[in-house]
Amino acid sequence: MRAMPELSRTRQPASEEPADASNSLVFPLSDFYRRNNQALPPLEEIESARIPQPYKSLLVHQHDMTSTLEKFHHGTLRLRIVSRARRENEYFREVALQLDGSHKPVEFGAIKINLDLFPADVQPRILEEHWPLGRILKESGIQFTSQPRGFLRIASDRLINEVLLLHGAHRLFGRRNTLFNSSGQSLAEIVEILPPA
Repeated sequence: MRAMPELSRTRQPASEEPADASNSLVFPLSDFYRRNNQALPPLEEIESARIPQPYKSLLVHQHDMTSTLEKFHHGTLRLRIVSRARRENEYFREVALQLDGSHKPVEFGAIKINLDLFPADVQPRILEEHWPLGRILKESGIQFTSQPRGFLRIASDRLINEVLLLHGAHRLFGRRNTLFNSSGQSLAEIVEILPPA
């Protein structure tokens, strides 16, 4: 296996959280690492033009990842929960998106969902933790827009390898995305990391 290029360590110490953490390229993934007193793996922001295929077509768009990955993999996605946390109406979870009927992960995601911005009948569906948020939004008829805030290249660490069923060192690509409702409020903040193609 070729040696991985060194990535810059654009991260905070694990014990500290910057005041503007929610504006970080890796929030809310950084929140999970901080709460576990772990340092983020080496990562860097990358221009969309520098992302190779097929990752570019999977990441550089203004669609939700659920429908994009389902189309690419020709299957329905389900959630596998890695960890979760709740702070009043803020619901955080780390997940693997995997093909239904399979254990194959097609994304590692960390998401913060603002539950109070969802109708009361939709909130239990989110908390059931069966389906990705993109599917729930579409099936519930909730209007939303997807706006990537940046793209990243990240070195896999033990956690990422475990979630994506990888071995060894890998250079992975992902994005930081925000889903907005029709009023411009943030429904969810998401970091989405793809496994090797």
